[in-house]
Amino acid sequence: MAVSKTDFVRGLQCKKMLWLDAHAPEYKIIPPEVQAKLDAGNEFGDQAMGIFGDFVETTTLREDGRLHFAAMLEKTKALLESGEKVICEASFSWYGNFCAADILKKEENGYALYEVKNTYFPRQEFITDLGFQRLILRKCGVPIISCNLVLRGDEPPEGVVDTKLGESESLLEHGDFLYKLVDVSRAARKADFMASNCVFELGKLKKKETLMPQIEMGEHCNCPYRCWYYEYCSKTKE
Repeated sequence: MAVSKTDFVRGLQCKKMLWLDAHAPEYKIIPPEVQAKLDAGNEFGDQAMGIFGDFVETTTLREDGRLHFAAMLEKTKALLESGEKVICEASFSWYGNFCAADILKKEENGYALYEVKNTYFPRQEFITDLGFQRLILRKCGVPIISCNLVLRGDEPPEGVVDTKLGESESLLEHGDFLYKLVDVSRAARKADFMASNCVFELGKLKKKETLMPQIEMGEHCNCPYRCWYYEYCSKTKE
């Protein structure tokens, strides 16, 4: 695989992080509290799959438990050809760059793309993620008519401030939970353009086995997330 949507977002935060993910993941340290948030996010994503009714999920695992990307791509292709209304983890590849869209919903003139996040308001890194997905789907011939975030619709904790990054929003109740749908199509189009300008550069970097980028530690180590290689870089800096 060239670049996944996770690779893309992490590579933009720090190219050294992307290189370490590909060539030295043994130095990664994920704090328990961070892993708990990741697990909660995965659970939230699973629950959100049914917000538009019946759906088909493409996730396929190999015998060793890893994702079977080729099978997911083939299943997605078949579902698109059959006119499936809602596909979860819809998978696409363009020049080896891969993404699995959380929710792809068929509309009258194309498809609405949804990224699910277990939080209350949009953040720029979510839009960057959607922009990468929009690029891959567009290059694969999928007509995208809107890009959206699926967020928590309940009352946010005190002190959590709206980022005002969305263009419009609506609430949708599913089961015992309230979801907020935020249209970020305009911002995602800009992120798509940005992604097209740097995705191949990141792909080349990921493949280089011997030349780890030499990047000084700084604010990017904690923005938008605390890097999982922070301790490794701190030690090698000494």
